[in-house]
Amino acid sequence: MTTIILSVLAVAGFATGIAAVVWLLLSTRKDGNKLQRSREEAADTISQAEEEKRAILLQAQEEAIKIREAGDQEIKEQRRELNRMERRYIQREEQLDHKSESLENLEAELVRRESDAESALQEADEIKHQHTRELERIASLTTDQARSIVFKRGEEEATHELSRRYYELEKEHQTRADENARRILTLAINRLATDVVSESTTSVVSLPNDEMKGRLIGREGRNIRAIEARTGVEIVVDDTPGIVTISCFDPVRREIAKLALTQLVKDGRIQPARIEESVKRATRDIDEIIWRAGEEATFEVGVSGLDPELIRLLGRLKYRYSYGENVLTHSIEVGLLAGMLASEVGADVQIATTGGLLHDIGKAMTHEIKGPHAEIGYDLTTRSGVPSLITNCVLEHHDDDHSSIESFLVAAADGISAARPGARRESMEQYTRRLRELEETAYSFGGVQRAFAIQAGREVRVMVSPEDVDDVACATLARDIAGKVSRDLQYPGQIKVTVIRETREESIAK
Repeated sequence: MTTIILSVLAVAGFATGIAAVVWLLLSTRKDGNKLQRSREEAADTISQAEEEKRAILLQAQEEAIKIREAGDQEIKEQRRELNRMERRYIQREEQLDHKSESLENLEAELVRRESDAESALQEADEIKHQHTRELERIASLTTDQARSIVFKRGEEEATHELSRRYYELEKEHQTRADENARRILTLAINRLATDVVSESTTSVVSLPNDEMKGRLIGREGRNIRAIEARTGVEIVVDDTPGIVTISCFDPVRREIAKLALTQLVKDGRIQPARIEESVKRATRDIDEIIWRAGEEATFEVGVSGLDPELIRLLGRLKYRYSYGENVLTHSIEVGLLAGMLASEVGADVQIATTGGLLHDIGKAMTHEIKGPHAEIGYDLTTRSGVPSLITNCVLEHHDDDHSSIESFLVAAADGISAARPGARRESMEQYTRRLRELEETAYSFGGVQRAFAIQAGREVRVMVSPEDVDDVACATLARDIAGKVSRDLQYPGQIKVTVIRETREESIAK
């Protein structure tokens, strides 16, 4: 392409030169002197054009030669590449031929070995049949009979082994169950500590002087008879100086009489009209105290949604005592214990807690209704719309058979609480000693400012000085305290160690 362009340019230059010569000849036709000069100039121009033409053609030829050489070189490279590829393909073909030949040899070897193996199997089967027939002849048993005997012995041995293993597992699980039960009961008891109030069937009212006894008795005993008639109690006035005794098995009536007598003695004006007014006022006050006690009991245990009549009956238990325990305190304790046991074993905490709180509610009506307090409580809670799972806890808390796990837990909590007098004081001492030992263990480490054993001794919180203990040392301190507690103390369950470090910065805005 470059050669053609150069050739065209040369021809165009040559034509331009011819045109210029012709123009000069025409322009000098009239001027004879210029003709010769023009011819000479034309000859020079033609000569230059020829030179340029030869130069252009020479350059074009050189370019063509270069292009041809480059093409030849590229063709040679492609041929070399094709030769390399051809040799590679030939080598691969040879390798495939070798592999194919090896595979054919292996296949032939496998066919031969398979034939040998079949022959060996046939020979082994024949030998096996010969041995089997010989064994049958010697043992006088057929193969099926021998197989049946072996299977029977295997079944007997397997049954014996399974029985032995079942017995071992049963003992192991029974031991674990006993340990878990003791652990759960210990945790629940340690988490709860309440006071025990002794039973009482009498109340004493103090008098300012012995003259007040005469006023209480009144003319021909009309005042004391009026008090006893209004309150339903028996007032004992004896030679004991400065007191009168109120006796009654109904604790609510006894408390009303005590409050009314206290008000009358304080007022000094004792007469039938004042007695009736004081008894009415005392009745209202006791009713308010009963209601407040019932509400506080539900708040303490965490039970809500009870019928108001049940709350009032719970409050009446504040003045009821049974086997040396205040029944309301006992009911609160059973509710808390039952809820804790339920949380430990995965039962319904709300049902167990409510059932424990209400289990002795029938005792609030034992003076008005005949029958066992469990049945009375069952009827009261059923009429009040309490769910059946809770009413069954009330009914079954003295039974051996239980309809639910929550009912069983309420009965267990009731037994634990009933066994507390005497034993509880020792447990309380151990409980407080364990808390004290936890705090002392924490104080034995440097940098500790305050230590508190909380959650019935299941956690100890340690506050450290930020100047002495940094954030990294807090983690080390927590591990060291936990390690020392594990080594030196005895406790049920686990104890969590929490180290708290606080930095405070103060500034004053002016």
